[in-house]
Formats: sequence, C-alpha cells, structure tokens
Amino acid sequence: MTTPVSWLDVPADSPFPVQNLPYGVFSPVDEQPRVGVAIGDDVLDLAPLAAAEGLDGGHVFESATLNAFMALGRPAWTAVRSWLTELLTHDGYRELVESHLIPLDEVTLHLPFEVADYVDFYSSEHHARNVGRLFRPDSEPLTPNWKHLPIGYHGRAGTVVVSGTDVVRPSGQRKPPEADAPSYGPSARLDIEAEIGFVVGVPSALGSPVPAAAVRDHVFGVCLVNDWSARDLQAWEYVPLGPFLGKSFATSISPWVVPLDALDAARVPPPAQDPPVLAYLDIDEPWGLDLTLEVAWNGAVVSRPPFAGLYWTVAQQLAHLTANGASLRTGDLFASGTVSGPDRDQRGSFLELCWNGSEPVTLADGSTRSFLEDGDEVSITAWAPGTDGVRIGFGTVTGRILPTRG
Repeated sequence: MTTPVSWLDVPADSPFPVQNLPYGVFSPVDEQPRVGVAIGDDVLDLAPLAAAEGLDGGHVFESATLNAFMALGRPAWTAVRSWLTELLTHDGYRELVESHLIPLDEVTLHLPFEVADYVDFYSSEHHARNVGRLFRPDSEPLTPNWKHLPIGYHGRAGTVVVSGTDVVRPSGQRKPPEADAPSYGPSARLDIEAEIGFVVGVPSALGSPVPAAAVRDHVFGVCLVNDWSARDLQAWEYVPLGPFLGKSFATSISPWVVPLDALDAARVPPPAQDPPVLAYLDIDEPWGLDLTLEVAWNGAVVSRPPFAGLYWTVAQQLAHLTANGASLRTGDLFASGTVSGPDRDQRGSFLELCWNGSEPVTLADGSTRSFLEDGDEVSITAWAPGTDGVRIGFGTVTGRILPTRG
C-alpha cells in the first residue's frame, strides 16, 4: 500500500520518513519528559497535539514512558498511526502540526519505556557456531538442543540504559586457562553484541502460553540493542547456569521504538528449519526481518550483520518464552541475541570479529583492537526496506567505555 507524500520536507537520507513514525520519550530544555514521534529532523510533540485534536486517550502521551500507550493494544496503536499519517500527509493540518514540531537537536532523549523484564536469546546460527568453535574446539559447535528451541537467558531489567549512557568497565572474577586460581578485577575482554530488541505492549495471563501467531497482538515495536559482555567474567561463571555478572552490568537500547507495522515490507521467510520444530513453534507467517545492522568502533565501520538470516524468529521467541506459562508484562524486552552473518565483516561481536584475540581489528586511526579499551565508543545503526521504496531507520545506540570505579 502506497503512503501519501508528507508535506514536511524530510531529507531523503533520513531514517525517519513518514512511513516509519517511531515513538520515543523526549524533553526540551527545562521541561518534563513526554512521548514524541520522530519525523525527519524533528520530534512531533504528541501530548499538546492530541489535546488540540481532542484525541480520545491522548493523555497517555503526557507520560514519561511509552508503557501507558503500549498497554492500550493494537487497536489504539493502529488508530494513532493512521491519525499521525493523516496529519503529516494532508496539507490542511500543516499549520497545526508545525506548531508542535521541535528540532531533534534541541531535545534530550530518554529511555523510551520502563523495562519490566529482559530476556536475551541466542538465535543466530552463524554466531552460535562461531562461539562453539572458539570455546569448544573439540566438540560440535552447536549444542544438541540448539535447533530444537530458541535458547535464551533472563537478564537484568534494571541495567537497561538508553543510548548515550556511558558504560563503566565491570569488575568480577575471572580465571584464564593458564591461571591456577581465579582473581578479582576489571574485565580485560570487554565486548559488544549487536542485536535487535522486541518490546511487548499487551500483557498475558500467568499460566497461559502465547501462541506464535499472536505476535502482532503483543509486540508493539522494535529497537536496537547492544548487550555489553565481559567475556572473561562470562567464561568463568557460565557453567553450569549461564550468563550472570558478565552480562548484567549494562545493556544499551536505542531511544526510538519502531512500530511493528512499519516493518511489513521488511518481512521475509526465515531460513529453513531442520529438523522440523515442535507444534508450538510452528508458524506459517514469514516472520524473518530483512534488516541490516552497522557496527562502528571509534567511528570506523567494522561490521554489517544481516538480520534476515536469524534461525529463530520473533514469533518463535515469543512463543517459547511463554511456553511454560510465564506471563508477559507491558514493557517486557526480549532481544534476538548477537546478529552475525557468514562473512568476517558480518560478525556482530568483537569476540568473533577478532577471533578471540588472534585476528585484531585495525581502526580508522591505525590502532588495533581485540576487545574494548577505556574511552572506546561503539555505535550500532540499522535499516530496513519500507513501503514506497524508502528505508526505515532505527536511529542509533551508542555507548562509551569508562574506567572501572573503586
């Protein structure tokens, strides 16, 4: 379906055309945070606009999080998206809308939603095979369960932070293979994981699994995720229960949540799954997403991971995380896990990119890196095909490493 052209002059290379309309939380100088929508180089201030239009339920946009709006469910999401599209494409609304546009460079962007729970999956077969080869060179790269269920772990919601938040180098126990005993200190193998996150709007009842086919009823939108990882802490602690302190110190997300409806043109069939999945994970709809991520290390692009190749889809992840009756809550965040492709320049973690330190990466200034040093900055962006031949952008998730405290 073709979207009418906006009367607003949106730059051709903008990540935020009228076909996108991502939601976030912003504040002008000396004002309270509230909900807005990114359009071109501006943010549309929804609370006063909704009040001027007499929009039913428009008070939810006065909130400092998206949670109240997300909890209203798909009928409200669809109605507001249609309303915004009409306002931005019919010239008769121009004077009204222009009075509520604020340049993005004049506002502060905040964590867009209050995170209820955080789950991180492990859905890229290329990533899983790379990690298996690195850490279990004498065994099969994939664990026996990998192609039967979306493997994941429950993370720490309280340390999810918005893009631009500095990340303090974590300390913890680590034991190199050559050491006789563990020691405590700053992580020497600090890493990133380039991921896509899915944000839950509508909750579910405890004890009632959510079917894969109901993904559109529960998932509000999509954001970028950088799941910072201390590999030396992780390697020592993860047996037998999995990631803990090596992951829980910080997870960064982008300030904009792209509505699931904005990604209809990006939906593609996922890779063939063999062996066949169990019935609760089986779904006929194509929920693969044709997204391309870009990872920049101190300004140098070092990787472009392709999301379309992920083995497990958002619908299957949702079905699996509720299969035991675990309930969804408004604001739940579940992430894809590291996105990696088959080629070296498509690896979504530095562990893979430098092959555990044996193949250092050369940056733009000529310096080399295997893992993150204090002062390093990492930025992740992503794009998807949209309707009318435009590109849908996700903004950026950025973080800079600070030295260990204490």
